[in-house]
Amino acid sequence: MSKKYAFLFPGQGAQAPGMAKDIAESSPAAKKVIDDISAITGLDMAKLLWESTPEDLARSDNSQIAITAASLATMAALKEKGIEPSSAMGFSLGEFPALYAAGVLSFEDVIKVVRQRGIIMQKVCEEIAAKSEGRAPGMTAVLGLSQDQVKALVEPIEDAYAANMNSDKQTVVSGTFDALDKVEAAAKEAGARRAVRLKVAGPFHSPLMQDAAVEFEKFLADITFNDPKINLFSNVTGGKVLDGDQAKKAAVLHLTHPVLWTDEEACLAGVIKEDGIENSAVLEVGPGKVLTGLWGQTEFGAGIAATPVNTAETISTL
Repeated sequence: MSKKYAFLFPGQGAQAPGMAKDIAESSPAAKKVIDDISAITGLDMAKLLWESTPEDLARSDNSQIAITAASLATMAALKEKGIEPSSAMGFSLGEFPALYAAGVLSFEDVIKVVRQRGIIMQKVCEEIAAKSEGRAPGMTAVLGLSQDQVKALVEPIEDAYAANMNSDKQTVVSGTFDALDKVEAAAKEAGARRAVRLKVAGPFHSPLMQDAAVEFEKFLADITFNDPKINLFSNVTGGKVLDGDQAKKAAVLHLTHPVLWTDEEACLAGVIKEDGIENSAVLEVGPGKVLTGLWGQTEFGAGIAATPVNTAETISTL
């Protein structure tokens, strides 16, 4: 019986200058992905990926397409080795490479969609910051409190929203600059181990991104979303994506609704257990290893191996 792989794709914040460079240098398929994305977007992807400063890469209009390029290049290198997913899910931005992996979006469409999504989100984030006298909105990770504790903590704070359900002990809050100051102070008072402002460009997965959702929905009107060909899981519902229509609606809701990552992990773990743990593996396909760490923090991942795949060396060991 052939091994079954679940691919996890990282989200914004995973970017780093130089990501996927060694993969593109060692894999013709990965190099072709980078070149093809350059042709579609009109951007010099090699320069963006490998010569940008961390500050430039942190911008949504740069990081989203760059992370997607690194993830898709890594996936192409895995395919060269005969490794393809039977399940896919992505964290936030990572849901779009997952849509491609599942056959929901074509290669050209996923690149166009991610590029436009990043541009729209960056613009809205800058507009929010301008209204706040330059104090940029963003996200704060609260560690050491349960999801319910964090939800209760942010409820009375205006313009603060529980946005990413990362694990039982880690929840990310989106908000304006001032709102996040209040969240961080309240979290420490409530006994949180840490409250860390993240290096992201805006208050993602919250109602503060409603203007971006409206504009993004208009852009998606002419984009075809096919039914998934493999198991695909949704940040918005926390469960399986049933068809292309649901995937398209979720792509818009994605901007203003929380990421139900722990629910997705539980759903994926159930599929893996049905397939047989001994015959399955979870791969984090793209820069960083955050999702591998989150998988290891949950009871769902017990006994199921997870591996970050972000270098030529990690690919060669599979």
